[in-house]
Amino acid sequence: MAKIKISWPKGSLTARLDATPTSEKLLAALPCESSANTWGEEVYFGVPVKVKLEPDAKQVVDPGTVCFWVEGSSLALPYGPTPVSKGSECRLVAKVNLLGKIEGDPRALASVRDGDRIRVDKLD
Repeated sequence: MAKIKISWPKGSLTARLDATPTSEKLLAALPCESSANTWGEEVYFGVPVKVKLEPDAKQVVDPGTVCFWVEGSSLALPYGPTPVSKGSECRLVAKVNLLGKIEGDPRALASVRDGDRIRVDKLD
């Protein structure tokens, strides 16, 4: 299991990644920077990774799940409902690969604004 740090102008979070094919490709691409997008209570941003959907991909996940949106080549970090959610669930626009979990309170992502520079680093 590896850890990553996700940083933006108003904060940062640490996440632990499970050993998955997508996690391995992400770790190999780090560090990277991108421009953040928000969609309801989800932050997503492009990363230089191309993969296929994994067999355990899901569309509804727990808050704080580190996800990879295959079609958008993006990390997706849901912390609450999105425009396609039913009730309070975290529903993404499509099925996503599951990479791991944010440590601590994922609601810290609420301080991310569209266009913020967001950086992902591998932690030792």
